[in-house]
Amino acid sequence: MKEVIILDRKFREMIPESTIGKRISEIAEAINSDFAGKEVVFLGILNGAFMFASDLFRQIRLDARISFVKLASYEGTRSSGNVRELIGVNEDITNKHVIIIDDIIDTGHTLETIVEELSKRKVAGVKVAALLFKPEAYLKNIPIDYPGFNIPNDFVVGYGLDYEGFGRNLTSIYTLIK
Repeated sequence: MKEVIILDRKFREMIPESTIGKRISEIAEAINSDFAGKEVVFLGILNGAFMFASDLFRQIRLDARISFVKLASYEGTRSSGNVRELIGVNEDITNKHVIIIDDIIDTGHTLETIVEELSKRKVAGVKVAALLFKPEAYLKNIPIDYPGFNIPNDFVVGYGLDYEGFGRNLTSIYTLIK
C-alpha cells in the first residue's frame, strides 16, 4: 500500500487512480444515456470537485455546459457544519437540467444548500454526481444519483480533495492513518 505524508498527517492509498478512472467512465456513460437529446448544465462544486468535474465532463457527449460554484464547510479535517457560499451561480439556469458534480458527500449540508438554491431558480431537474459518498455520515434525504464510491466516514485526500490546501494533486484517493 502506498503512503504519503501531508503536513503533519500520514495517509495510505484507498482508491487507486486506475479504479477512479474506470468508475468515472461508468458514470459518464450513465449520464450520457439518461440525458440523451437533452441540454444539461453541469455545476461543479469548487475546490474539491475540479479534477472529477474535468475528467467526467470530457466524457460527456451531450449538449452541455459547465459552470462552478465555490462553497466551503471544512475546517482542517472536520466539517464545520456551516456552509459559506463564496462564489455563486451567475447564469440563467431556468428550466435547465442541472447535474451537480461534487467531490464528496458526507453530512449533506453543502448539497442541501446548493439544491435549495437551484430550486429557487426553477430548474427543470437536479441530479447529483459525487465521486465519494459517506453513507454513515449522511444526514439528508437528497438522492445521490451517480455515486462513485461509498467510503467509510474517514478523512480522505487526493484527486482534488485536500488537507489544509495540500494533497489535491495526488492522482489516487488516500485515507488518514489514525
